[in-house]
Amino acid sequence: MEKPVKIYTLSTCSHCKSTKKLLDDCNVKYEFTDVDLLDTAERAAIMEDVRKINPRCSFPTIIIGDTVIAGYKEKEIKEALGL
Repeated sequence: MEKPVKIYTLSTCSHCKSTKKLLDDCNVKYEFTDVDLLDTAERAAIMEDVRKINPRCSFPTIIIGDTVIAGYKEKEIKEALGL
């Protein structure tokens, strides 16, 4: 069974774009939220969620099943996906 994949990104972040490309290239289904494109109230709520799993609030924040990866770390991402 595939693990659910969710990523918190910034629309202008090159590492975030690389993460999406990696997931696309590996044919992985994922949900993403471009945090910088949300309105103020929504962004504050999402940042609160991100802070709980990634205290540094860095982007991308990637959640694969129960694994949280902060930043574009291709090897870790592929391992968490079982690739």
